[in-house]
Amino acid sequence: MELIRVMLFAFISATSATILQNGQVRPNNYPDTTVATILPSDPSWVTYMPNAPELSYKGRWDHQYISWWSAPGLKFGFQAQNVAISFGNYTSEGVLLAYRIDGQDWMLTNVTANSTHLFVTPETAGYNLTHPSNATQTFEMRVTNWAYGVQIECVHASGPGARLVHVPNYARTMELIGDSLSAGQYATLEGISSYSWGLMYGLGNVEFSITAYPGICLHESRCYGNLHGQTYQWLKIPDTSGRALDIYGDGPDIPAWDFAAHPTADITVINIGTNDNNTANNITSAEFHDSYIQLINEIHARWPASQIVVISLWSGFSQVGNTWAQGGGFVDTIQDVVRSFNNGSLNERGGEGFVHYFNTTGILEHNDIGPLYHPTDVGHIKLASHLMQYIKLTFGWILEQSGPEVQHETLIGMISRATEVIGLQAKCFDIGTDTVTYLRDNEPFDIRFAYACRRSRSFLY
Repeated sequence: MELIRVMLFAFISATSATILQNGQVRPNNYPDTTVATILPSDPSWVTYMPNAPELSYKGRWDHQYISWWSAPGLKFGFQAQNVAISFGNYTSEGVLLAYRIDGQDWMLTNVTANSTHLFVTPETAGYNLTHPSNATQTFEMRVTNWAYGVQIECVHASGPGARLVHVPNYARTMELIGDSLSAGQYATLEGISSYSWGLMYGLGNVEFSITAYPGICLHESRCYGNLHGQTYQWLKIPDTSGRALDIYGDGPDIPAWDFAAHPTADITVINIGTNDNNTANNITSAEFHDSYIQLINEIHARWPASQIVVISLWSGFSQVGNTWAQGGGFVDTIQDVVRSFNNGSLNERGGEGFVHYFNTTGILEHNDIGPLYHPTDVGHIKLASHLMQYIKLTFGWILEQSGPEVQHETLIGMISRATEVIGLQAKCFDIGTDTVTYLRDNEPFDIRFAYACRRSRSFLY
């Protein structure tokens, strides 16, 4: 398998292009769900404000109903023919959303600020497929981009007796704290292609939050444009993005996350330290050690019953002689942190404390890491699968995902080498593991990325 990425500058030109993925046409312009503005006073629609009890917000959202971090979502039941959502001024331009009815496959659409989008009609895939016409169906929406977000202005329903219904939360809860490796940077659909998503959504019937952001360190330090580390930012609602800085600045106005108002995480997974381990950030082993102790203590103070899983850092692969070897970062330091909570034990099999060590050695191979040092889609799936089994065996959790799609548009395969890029201009990092051919003016040629920019990418500079 070979993974090749390229960085192109500016935006896609006016030249039209068809993408053939393993011989099949691949869509890169998702259906436009935009409709005219629906006023709350419109008698043909029932409008619910963003604080309506029927609406369940997944992940971290602030008091203005703005989403933060990776793969936040919105979920509710509905008894209606049509469902639309109006997005507020703080919605990112062109943010890519995944949405679906019940257990249907995910659908994708781009939304932007001050717009209304029609997500459900009687023609929507899965509508009333297995239900009587008056039964409650479930709508779920997820933000795929780690650096972008949406603001919910209101939700609309129409049709005879149209109404929304609260969907009870699942009994099991999880939290995952990390950096770009956990946020899904460079994965096909970012947040919903990450191992974090594959793990927690893949377990089934789990409420979860992915508080991960690219470039962030564990230690309270400025790393790759992030003004704070996770020892500080995990306690806050927003992430460390530019849009968070625009809205809240960098001071006392950054709102704290209200842990008491949300369920305790039964299991908290931590995968962080790769950025701390980079010499560019000048963080010592002692500083990293103390910060890890601090973060675990912060978690334990707020969620005393939470079982904490600490993931070892794989830190890429390098050639050794005529083969490859996995690297490691802060190996002894992380193990010392775990042992300090368990009377000297790594507690890998449980039963010896509330902090557990998960060793990633042997799970990934060198071709599971792309040229930009992040897992491929396959790498994410492998790590998620091993973590699922670890949680099943260690904590007795049953795998409850019964068959609905978890990952969507996952890339598995091989991408052909590039010869040239003709008439295409973009500004994005693109990822691909498929054989891809572009057609320009009906002439085929191979290029180095799997598909054109489609506003599903977020970038860290």
